[in-house]
Amino acid sequence: MDRLLYTAMSGAQHAMMAQGIRANNLANANTQGFRADYEQASARFLEGDGLHTRALAQSLPAGTNMAAGPLQATGRDLDIAIQGEGFIAVQSEGNDEGYTRAGNMLISPAGELTINGRPVVGEDGPLVLPEFSRLEIGRDGTVSVTPPGGGAQIEGGRIKLVRPDEGLLKKGLDGLFYPEQPGALAMDEEVVIKQGHLEGANVNVVEEMVQTMALGRQFELQVRAMKTADDQARAGARLIRGS
Repeated sequence: MDRLLYTAMSGAQHAMMAQGIRANNLANANTQGFRADYEQASARFLEGDGLHTRALAQSLPAGTNMAAGPLQATGRDLDIAIQGEGFIAVQSEGNDEGYTRAGNMLISPAGELTINGRPVVGEDGPLVLPEFSRLEIGRDGTVSVTPPGGGAQIEGGRIKLVRPDEGLLKKGLDGLFYPEQPGALAMDEEVVIKQGHLEGANVNVVEEMVQTMALGRQFELQVRAMKTADDQARAGARLIRGS
């Protein structure tokens, strides 16, 4: 009975973890640049004397679907979207360099470009713009501004764009991506952005809901198996007592 109980318990634990991941995907279905996560597990054989015939489901860190989301036209000068592969560099809360696909930028009172409250990184650190009446962002991330009184455009800096191997990135708890090896990535000259557009989340809402329902049924089956193991254990104990 203990074999059934522990096997069902490990399966139920994995189902609960997977439900949390799917719920987070659904909650971020409208988050700009969000990349959906998916659950991972492997079989882990229990060690001990005898043959290795007992295996439990061991949960692994969540994986990330790195497929690009749909581009949405906004017409807003401060909105940018990456076309193809690449990421926008921003400064994390720990002053490290993180990477995102979200491009809904704002300007702080100090003139600093930010994404979700995090400073956008330029070639020489956080990108700070002078006062302007008009702003244009080139395909290579170069920001050009027109002074309030008009006149020739002034280059206000260049947004740092990178294109790392996506398989070597990991998603942090803050939603940003970081390289497995600590350190800032080099700028990539071939990354192209499109002004006036945003990238939507790559979450398939219908698929996530179907998976959530399937995981709910799977969890229920595991709980029933645990209840069956408990009932069998009680029945065996009564037989041993002779009652």
